[in-house]
Formats: sequence, structure tokens, C-alpha cells
Amino acid sequence: MNYVKKLLNDDHFQAVSFWANTSSNNLVKTYIEYATMTMKEEFEKLINDQSIIKKIIPELTYREMDFHSIQTMNDNVYSFLLFTGYLKIKSKVDNDHPYTYELVIPNKEVKYIYEDIFMKWFDSYQRKRDLSFIEALIQEDVMKANRLLQDVLQQSISYYDNYENFYHGFMVGFLKANGYTVQSNRESGEGRFDIAVLPYSILDTALIIECKHSSSIKELRKDSAKASEQIIRQKYIEGLIEEGYEHVIGYGISFYKKQCIITKAE
Repeated sequence: MNYVKKLLNDDHFQAVSFWANTSSNNLVKTYIEYATMTMKEEFEKLINDQSIIKKIIPELTYREMDFHSIQTMNDNVYSFLLFTGYLKIKSKVDNDHPYTYELVIPNKEVKYIYEDIFMKWFDSYQRKRDLSFIEALIQEDVMKANRLLQDVLQQSISYYDNYENFYHGFMVGFLKANGYTVQSNRESGEGRFDIAVLPYSILDTALIIECKHSSSIKELRKDSAKASEQIIRQKYIEGLIEEGYEHVIGYGISFYKKQCIITKAE
């Protein structure tokens, strides 16, 4: 109706997502913030245009949506999202429970709401951890850095192809912390490094990062080691030292879906 009203006053008015700007979207935001790992995996399927099978509670009321109880929310969230228009029934599933359905996101407008709310939350989640991750690398605490990066990957909802260029872009965005400059695909030594994290002062530690995408979990350590060896072989560290940076550390990182391994270049 808002679209028709606008169109009556402007023949060239283009349709926009009116509903996407309503306050009811805070419900989805809350579900994402409180979601368990299982729920995040289910949201990931939905955003990837897949369906999920869920039992619906037809008599559910708002009072039963207890955000302080993870178990209660996990049981009720999909019923509530269905009743409020954020999901729709694709088909009924025949089993012992009379209210079991195959659920999907209803349309592109609602899919945009999920993506936009999640990306804003995830960006905030990353910003709270990027400096800690960089500091762990500077202090050569590989285990801590690996756990921090693993945590961020686990919290992500992936609706992308698992290619090396995705992880490269993911790391560039993740590493843009205050106090550092991030450079990508720049010549150094005898080749082009993937990522450099440069401090404002050349007296502070600079980082070189080489990213790889593994074909399986068991290849992670081997590929991470290869990435770190490439840093040494291509003399990326020497290239930054020639520019005036006094202390440079290199790391190879290999990714497989939401798993990663970091190896220090020795």
C-alpha cells in the first residue's frame, strides 16, 4: 500500500523494501545474537535457499519466547518466525507429529533482512576481536590467534563458495583494525604477498599473511606450512624490511570451510 501511495504521486517511483525497515526486524536480530551453533547452521541453510524441517507449535504466544532460556528459544523460534512472516511452509512432512513442516525463507525481501541483520551483527562481532587477533600474531602466540580466528569463522553464516579468494577478502576485512594499515596483493621481495598488516610506526611489528584454501580438513596443516614456506621462499619479509620496517613476522593460514590452521614462517 505504501508503494501504491508513492506511485500515485510519482509515476517513476521504484519499488523499495518498505517492510525491511520496520521495528519487527529486532526479533530476527535477537534470535541471531542468542542463537546456538545448531541454530546458526540452520539459518545458514535458509540463507543458502535451502529448507529445514521443524515441528511448529500452533498455540505459541509471545510470553513463551524467553530469550534468557536458550532451550526454550530453540524450541519456539521457528514457530514464531513462521507466524510473523519471516518463514513460510513449503510442504507438510508426514510423521508422528501433526505439525511438522518443511520451512523456507518466503521471498527476496525477507532474505535481504536476514542477510543485512546478520552481517551487521557479525561485523560488530569481528570488531571486538580483530585487535586481539593481531596482538596475538605480534606476540607470536599462534595457538591464541588460531582460536580467535576459529571462533570468528564458527560464528559466521556462510552463503559463499569456499574459494581462496573468499578467505582472502574475509581476512582483509577482519584485519582492518584501528592503528594498522592493511595492504593486499602488493609486490614485495620476489613476488606478491596476500596481505600485509602495517603499523603506523616502522618501529612496531609488521605482519605478512599468506592464505590458502585446503581441499579437506586433513590437508590444513600441510597447506598452512606451504603458505608459510612461500613467505620465506618469495622473500616477502625481506621486501618490507627494505622499506624500513624493523620487525616483520610472517604467517601462513589455510582454511577449509570453518576450520583453519596458522603456521609461523620460520
